[in-house]
Amino acid sequence: MSTRTTVLWVPDWPVVAAVAALEVPAHLPAAVLAGQRVSAVNALARLEGVRRGMRRRQAQGCCPELELLPADDARDVRMFEPVAMAAETVVAGLEVVRPGLLLLPAGGASRYHGSEDALAERLVEAVAQGTGHECAVGTADGLLAAVVAARIGAWVPPGARRSSWHPGR
Repeated sequence: MSTRTTVLWVPDWPVVAAVAALEVPAHLPAAVLAGQRVSAVNALARLEGVRRGMRRRQAQGCCPELELLPADDARDVRMFEPVAMAAETVVAGLEVVRPGLLLLPAGGASRYHGSEDALAERLVEAVAQGTGHECAVGTADGLLAAVVAARIGAWVPPGARRSSWHPGR
C-alpha cells in the first residue's frame, strides 16, 4: 500500500526565478539557457513554439523577441526558499525535491485541514499570498502519481488506477 503524498509544483520554476532575479518584464516570452540549449521556457515562449532542448538559434527563430536568461542553480534554490517557507505556514515537514517542487506526506496534513482539497487550497493560497507565485498541488498514492496529478490538474482517489483519475477537483 502506497503512502498518500502531496506535491506542490511551481511550473517553469527556473524561468520564474530568472525573470524575478533579473527583473525581466513578465509579459515577455523567456527561456533559460544551459550552454546553447533551452532548459526551461515560460508559457508565453511555449505559445511561440519554443521548447526545452532546442538550440539557442532555433528558439530565437521561433520567437525573435525571446528573452534568453542564464541558467543558475544557486539562484533557483535561493529564490525558491520563500515558496517553501510560505508552504510551511500551512504544513510542517515538507521536503524540497528540487527548486519548484515540494513533497509532503498527505495523511496528517489533510486530516488537520479537513480534506485533501482543503489542504491544496490552503497551500495554493499561502504561496500566492506569501510570494505572488502560482502553483499547483496534487495528491495521490506515491510521489510520481502526485507529481503527475499536480501537472495535469487531476483528482486521484486513494487506491485509484490511472484510468479512474478525474480532471479537476
